[in-house]
Amino acid sequence: MRMYNVGFAVFTAGSLLCGLAASGPQLVAFRVVQGLGGALVSANSGAIIADTVPPAERGRAYGLVAIGWSVGAVLGILLGGLIITFFNWRAIFFINVPIGAVGLWMGVRGLRERVHRIAQRLDLVGTALLGAGLLLVLLALTDTTGVGFTATTAAKLAGGVALLGLLVVWERRVASPLLDLGLLRHSVLRASVLAAFFQSLGGYAVMFLVIMYLQGARGLSPFVAALVLVPGYVLGGFVAPLAGRLADRAGSRLPVSLGLGLQAVAFLLYASLTLGSSVAVVGIAALINGVGNAFFFPANNAAVMANAPPEAYGLASGLLRTLSNVGMVMSFAVALLAASTGIPRADAFAIFLGVSHLTPALAQLFLTGLRSAMLSAISFLVAALALSLVWGSRGAVDAAQG
Repeated sequence: MRMYNVGFAVFTAGSLLCGLAASGPQLVAFRVVQGLGGALVSANSGAIIADTVPPAERGRAYGLVAIGWSVGAVLGILLGGLIITFFNWRAIFFINVPIGAVGLWMGVRGLRERVHRIAQRLDLVGTALLGAGLLLVLLALTDTTGVGFTATTAAKLAGGVALLGLLVVWERRVASPLLDLGLLRHSVLRASVLAAFFQSLGGYAVMFLVIMYLQGARGLSPFVAALVLVPGYVLGGFVAPLAGRLADRAGSRLPVSLGLGLQAVAFLLYASLTLGSSVAVVGIAALINGVGNAFFFPANNAAVMANAPPEAYGLASGLLRTLSNVGMVMSFAVALLAASTGIPRADAFAIFLGVSHLTPALAQLFLTGLRSAMLSAISFLVAALALSLVWGSRGAVDAAQG
C-alpha cells in the first residue's frame, strides 16, 4: 500500500517537473521520474486487489479497474486534443498534478496495510541488466528499421540478448530478485504472464499505426482520427466487468481465449484497409478490439493472482506488469520493423514519425507496411492464445476458485 501511494506522489511530482522543463534533456529526465511513479502504481494495483477482494470476485474487480482505464483513455483522447488546440504541450503534464494529488489523497485515506512487511534489498544489479539489455535490443531493432542490419546492429542485438541472459542467471541466484522467476514454476501463472507479454507485444503499437493511417493516408485531423477510436474504449469499459464476472464463474481460459481471438479479427480488418476503405471499417475494428481487450485483461489478471501465493502478490503483480511493459515497449519497435519491410528506408521514418499527410505513392507504401505489421501482431496473439489454451481444465478451476 505504501509503495502504491509513493507511486502517486512520484508521478505527480514528475508531471509537475515535466511541465516546467526548460529543455529537451530535462523533459526526458523528468519523464523518467514520471515513469517511475507510474510503475509503482501499476505494479502494486493488482496486488492491492488480490489483498482486498475475495478470490471468487477478483475477475469482476479487475473488470471494474478496466473501466477506469477505458474512461481514462477516452478522456485522454478528448482532453488531449482540446488542451493541445487551446493551450500548449505543458498543460498536458500540468493537468496530471491535481489528478495525481486526488489519487494520493484517496490512497492515503482509504488503503491500509493487510500483510506483514518483509524487509528486502533492492536488486540494483538486476535492474541494470534488464534496463541495459532492453535498451540495446530496442536500439538494434530501431537501427534495422532505419539503416538496415549492419555489424553494429548485430553487436547491439547480441549484447542485449547476452545481458538479458545474464539477468536470468543473476535472478536465480540473488536473495531478493527484481523478477522472482521462481513464480514461473506454476504452469498457469507462467502461461498467464507470458500470454500478457505476447498480447502486449502484438497489440500496443496497433493503435499508433491506425492513427497514422487515419491522419497520414486519409487526411483526418488528429482529433477526428482519435474520435474514430473512442467508441471502442467506451464499449470495452461496459464489457470488462461482465467479462470479469465470467472469469469468476467459469475460469479465465474461456474469456482470455475469446479476447485474443476477437483482437485477431480486429487486426485482420485493419490489415484489409485500403485508401478507399470506409472509415466505418476502422470504427468497427476498434469496437471489436475494445471488446477483445475487455475480455483479456480482467481474466488474465485474475488468473495470475489466483495462482500466486498470498505472500507473493506484490511480486506476481510486478512480474506481470514488467513483462507487459516490456512487450509494450518492444511492440513499437517490432511493428515499425515489420511495417518498414515493404517501404524504402529513406521514406520509413518520414511515414511513421509524424508526416501529417502522405502523398498517394507514400500512402500506398504505408498500407503495404501496415499489412505486414498487422500480420506480425496477429502472430504474437496466436502465441498468446496457444499459451492460454494449454491452461486446460485445471487452469480454469484455479483461476475461478483461487
